[in-house]
Amino acid sequence: MRKYVAKVRKLDVLGFHCPVPVHEARKALNEMEVGQILEVVSDDPESLHDIPALVSRLNIILESVTENSGEFTFTIKNSEDIK
Repeated sequence: MRKYVAKVRKLDVLGFHCPVPVHEARKALNEMEVGQILEVVSDDPESLHDIPALVSRLNIILESVTENSGEFTFTIKNSEDIK
């Protein structure tokens, strides 16, 4: 039996500030298929509010948020057709 492994797309928005991380995340999600994973890496503290707000508006899944040395990694599952 084969397991389906979701394709992960990485989006590096380090050094960019609001609204760029949200805009680029939305653009990437629009290009992705349902079930794919988007991993967004940002160092903008506003992303801690903005990315979860985007996920909520789009009715998709924020699987995790981690912080390491001032860099935030958001793992988002594209669970809806948001195009």
